[in-house]
Amino acid sequence: MLRLAIVLVVLATPAFAEVQLYPSLDGNLQARVVTVYSSLDGPLAEPMIAAFQAANPDIAVAYEDLQTVDIYDRVVAETDAGRPTADFAFSSSMDLQVKLANDGYAQQSNLELSASWPRWANWRNTAYALTYEPAVFIYHKPSFTGTAPSTRAELIQYLRANADAIYGRVGTYDIERSGVGFMFFSRDQEQYSDVWSLVGAMGAAGVKLYSTTSAIVDRVASGQFVFGYNILGSYAAEAAARNPDLGIILPTDYTIVTSRIGLVPKAAANPDLGRRYLEFFMSAEGQTILAKKLKIAALNPSVTGENTANAMQQALGNQLRPVPVSPGLMVYLDQVRRARLIRRWNDALNIQQQ
Repeated sequence: MLRLAIVLVVLATPAFAEVQLYPSLDGNLQARVVTVYSSLDGPLAEPMIAAFQAANPDIAVAYEDLQTVDIYDRVVAETDAGRPTADFAFSSSMDLQVKLANDGYAQQSNLELSASWPRWANWRNTAYALTYEPAVFIYHKPSFTGTAPSTRAELIQYLRANADAIYGRVGTYDIERSGVGFMFFSRDQEQYSDVWSLVGAMGAAGVKLYSTTSAIVDRVASGQFVFGYNILGSYAAEAAARNPDLGIILPTDYTIVTSRIGLVPKAAANPDLGRRYLEFFMSAEGQTILAKKLKIAALNPSVTGENTANAMQQALGNQLRPVPVSPGLMVYLDQVRRARLIRRWNDALNIQQQ
């Protein structure tokens, strides 16, 4: 069991951040420290930290739980100011992580596993996708006497047929406030020709919008909502393990798959430790912890079991559409394009709800 962390509050740039310090297991108060900036909640990260330290008992870990935008801003601001920054940055914002790498704020990590890592998940040995997380439909099982929709066309039909009965009981991300929600919907635009009919049907059903996954998952699990659209599957799987009323569907027309990206910043204070942490994250041991303890599907090709990218790909094939780690992700950061899409989204929802 992981020891109680020493909690420090420090003044960060550009915002306050809480740092959890996990002392080295060998008791050396002068031990080297690997600093991690991460968007993964601290309690969820502890199994990975514990296993890393078991394999590296001479290393302390300073863990900073940050929002994805703050991770990007910190790395850029600290690097530009000529100061050291994190040794390892781990974020669910694929576009911002790739921008760091593309703009020269990350360094190459030529690791033993680099060559065997899926090609779409490795950009120039600099930015690595480390997880495999589908966007799923979730539903409240007791609210359905028949089968729940499993495609977007079926969902449109269901919403139109039941708009009055389920009004205000459907949830999805607010694409204006949720980075992952914006990316999922942007991919929908590319993959699904009738996407605006879907938005209109959700609007007519009084869809509720949220910036966090847990807000939607909790409401569907309790029965307050009947359905959730484009929900990050790792959070849904963890909740479903605790609540049998929560159903999960990987949409059969296509399933978008996103990843959390890890990289070693160019200005890392201890880049060798950052690479060691990244290498452990990529290892069979680290990926097994992701799959079994965090309920996040493993990407390492050597890891077996149902909660792995290999197992999903064998079962579902081309149904899965992983988002490649490439500079193409930066199109989602184009402010003109973003504003245009958000305006059309809001107009489509509001017209239907009037």
